[in-house]
Amino acid sequence: MTKRILCIIPACLFLQISFAQQPAAKQKKQLPIGVFDSGTGGLTVLQAMLTLDAFNNETGLPGPDGKPDFDKEYYQYLADQANMPYGNYAAENKTALLKEHVLKNMQFFMQPDYALQQKDSWLQKSKPEVKMIVIACNTATAYALGDIKNYVAQQQKNIPVIGVIDAGTKAALEYQQAHAKGTIGVFATAGTVASEGYPRTIKAMAAKLNMPEPSVVSQGGVGLAESIDRDWSYFSDTLTRVRSEYKGPSVKNTSLHIEPSLGAAYHFNTEGNKLLCEFDGSGNCLDMQLNDPANYARYHLVTLCEKMLLQHYTQPMNTLILGCTHYPYLKDTIAEVLNELYNFQSDGTFRYRAVLAEHVELIDPALETAKQAYVTMRSDNLQEDKPGKKENMFFISVPNTSLPGVQLQTDGWFTYAYKYGRTEGANKDYVKYVPFDTKNISAATYARFKMVLPDVYKKLQLEVKGIN
Repeated sequence: MTKRILCIIPACLFLQISFAQQPAAKQKKQLPIGVFDSGTGGLTVLQAMLTLDAFNNETGLPGPDGKPDFDKEYYQYLADQANMPYGNYAAENKTALLKEHVLKNMQFFMQPDYALQQKDSWLQKSKPEVKMIVIACNTATAYALGDIKNYVAQQQKNIPVIGVIDAGTKAALEYQQAHAKGTIGVFATAGTVASEGYPRTIKAMAAKLNMPEPSVVSQGGVGLAESIDRDWSYFSDTLTRVRSEYKGPSVKNTSLHIEPSLGAAYHFNTEGNKLLCEFDGSGNCLDMQLNDPANYARYHLVTLCEKMLLQHYTQPMNTLILGCTHYPYLKDTIAEVLNELYNFQSDGTFRYRAVLAEHVELIDPALETAKQAYVTMRSDNLQEDKPGKKENMFFISVPNTSLPGVQLQTDGWFTYAYKYGRTEGANKDYVKYVPFDTKNISAATYARFKMVLPDVYKKLQLEVKGIN
């Protein structure tokens, strides 16, 4: 057993880590594949892996053979729900803290245990390490992929690491090569957009393909992933009025401004509490706040089109990369809104047709990521060759309530101020890693999994008590 010190730039992070010896090659094949995201969005990548049939399982060559490519594999999934949304760390000047969280999550994949709470105490339960890590998180890929690979190398684990940005870029450029020239849109978290990870990768990959430099536009979807994962700062099932703690777009928010004159373009859903208003004595809406994932999508897609008009883009957007693994949950909604905007008229003219193609190809990086993971698994000779029942494990980070000074909201998660007020290098265990259950994941979220991710949901049914 060895102990190692991990150092990241600009700050050193001291993690006291104990690791077992590297498993033999035969044993390593029998280990699970680790899939990581800041929340539950990465399950879209796991769904793609479970259903992928793009290769011959015997030869490894391209071409379907009627069998799932990962049919003998099993998985550990980790959602860093306690520390999400990752997209806000850049805006709060805490990218070093973000890297620390990501590397601690990688440490979890390589350790042989996890936590289980019984009343007021935590028990340690055993689990296997992983043989490969798929970073199903665009923000983590953008800011920490290099650090992750260096960290894994430091531990002498020889574990391949796959990120999502290259995969999404490849699919977008393939579409551009086969169709009329247009602008590539990047719809991602604010942190991924701030990193410039996609534009850099798109331009670099296009240059390698001898393509002209593509036109690229980016839009940060503040609140969209958060509302999908029911982050209290952006969404609450029980809200009936506007609130001061809200962090998303509003009429009064100058940086995330809802423009009243664009109300017809937004076309917000006003049913129930999906759109909240602050009224004056005459019944006029003085402020509004979003409380529905589809309304967040509507706001950001209109904002994206308005940006293109203001910046005089000459090539209509014909490709949109869903650069956050949560966004494919709303793929149909996004397609519907883009169609509405293409046909939207203002003062007798089509407002957005100069910047929006009639058909916008939505790029879900999950499929390409799954393909890349399979090719890597084969090239590293890591594929399991023995069939049999294997236990998939689904983990989520939760606040470590025994840590002195921890600050929680009424829903039991970290307050916004505490979450982004922490300092890297403090060597504190801010979270515990526990299995999915019906308390840390809502019933509405499981219902979404059942509808959108049926193969993942079947795996969850075997592991999570209390879901149908």
